[in-house]
Amino acid sequence: MRKALYLLPGWGLAPELLQPLADALRPRWDVTLLALPEQGCARACLDVLDAQVPADAWLAGWSLGGMLAMALAARRGARCPGVVTLAANACFVARDPWPEAMPVETFEAFLAGCQADTAATLKRFALLCAQGSGQARALSRQLQGAPGALSPRLLQVLAELDNRQALSAFDGPQLHLFAEHDGLVPLAAAARVPFGQVLAGACHAFPVESPGLAAQAMLALQERADA
Repeated sequence: MRKALYLLPGWGLAPELLQPLADALRPRWDVTLLALPEQGCARACLDVLDAQVPADAWLAGWSLGGMLAMALAARRGARCPGVVTLAANACFVARDPWPEAMPVETFEAFLAGCQADTAATLKRFALLCAQGSGQARALSRQLQGAPGALSPRLLQVLAELDNRQALSAFDGPQLHLFAEHDGLVPLAAAARVPFGQVLAGACHAFPVESPGLAAQAMLALQERADA
């Protein structure tokens, strides 16, 4: 019997972009794609997700979605059978003592840009997501063609989330996939996150560009959890 898995996208990106990944996971998981909750703080977002996602479901997410999935897994503890994050840092914005993240000044400029011109910010964001890909232009256009939750409030949630304690507190199966050429999450973060794994040659948008590669690592985790 397939287990339930709920999969969240990143900021500004539609859940439908993850459909190929969901299809690749279906041999072992019954996958449901969720949109990001557009609440004003991390706790409120987690409350919404906690109400939406059934008990005993696996959690997974890309970028901001991954950070929310990890935080919810830690909140649920033993009621969560496992969690996977895709290109998700413990802290998206650098803080002491976690410098392996986006500099505060860069993030604040990005947030101001979103508030002033959302369309231009989405274009810039899509380019950063595709940076490092061999087909960066085509991948960027694909991402821009499927916009999701673009609220500046969600960018503030991204800055607020701090999963350092959640990563160490959660005792269940977990996997944290990082991209070698990520333009948004420094590769150095992978060495500090427990159960981190680096995908060679991948960019931040690897769940869209290489769904089979992500699925292979996720399915291997599920097999280990069942053994």
